[in-house]
Amino acid sequence: MPAKLRINKLVVIGVGLIGGSFALALKKARMVKQVVGVGRSRSNLQAALRRGVIDHAEKDVVRAVADADLILVGAPVGQMPDIFARIAPALPPGAVITDAGSTKQDVIAAARQHLGACFPQFVPAHPIAGTENSGANAAFPELFRDRNLILVPQPETRAAAVRLVRAAWLACGARIVRLEAAEHDEIFGAVSHLPHIVAYALVNQLAQHPDARRLFGFSGGGLRDTVRIAGSSPEMWRDICMANRAALVPLVDGYINELAVARTALVAGDGAALEKLFTSARQARARWLVKRG
Repeated sequence: MPAKLRINKLVVIGVGLIGGSFALALKKARMVKQVVGVGRSRSNLQAALRRGVIDHAEKDVVRAVADADLILVGAPVGQMPDIFARIAPALPPGAVITDAGSTKQDVIAAARQHLGACFPQFVPAHPIAGTENSGANAAFPELFRDRNLILVPQPETRAAAVRLVRAAWLACGARIVRLEAAEHDEIFGAVSHLPHIVAYALVNQLAQHPDARRLFGFSGGGLRDTVRIAGSSPEMWRDICMANRAALVPLVDGYINELAVARTALVAGDGAALEKLFTSARQARARWLVKRG
């Protein structure tokens, strides 16, 4: 990274898996001098300090952004409007703001509304990486290595701001992809948000069984693989699903329809129809997923 793009002060608002891993990756790449972490949980900030994820913890977000070069908002998307409103009056003229939200249309609208004249300093982004774990203790610097990073700059976004955010994510090892906000939300509604709903719903359905403890005691890799993401933060995924509900409702309806096809075949004892459903899915998986791996 050229010297002029060096980050002297990075502020991470929400020092979780994503924000913490971003800080660690930039530290490992020697691209940042100081990291200030902001969050609601004192214990999480203390964990971030102990692990060297951040250099200083700050409860006051307004104080934290003073003299910042780059600000990453890694909080749940439902908190972002309030965060933008609070930091807007305190933003230094040259500070660049970006986010890691899993939805983009709502985040961009909130930033445009609350950042006001500072909106051109905002670069919407979304790293396509994660695990089922959360918090500063889950962060690690290789999280973004060879993962896609979606940039969604707006017509007003300053070119210099895009360059800084792009350089930071490249230093983390990410691959940069540009999408429009609506396209982003439609795609990730299908391949990320819907699978989380399915995983949570499946665990809930099994947990309501009269002998749930025994069921889970006999579970194997199939169930664990299917519901791994149900270990993710409920608050974060509540906000994501609510923000993207316009795209998610028809996707959920489509999934319900597929389940109905399977149910009809089971009730009718129609093994051929069930095999056809399974074969179609297996072929699609091989065509689109296995080759990517």
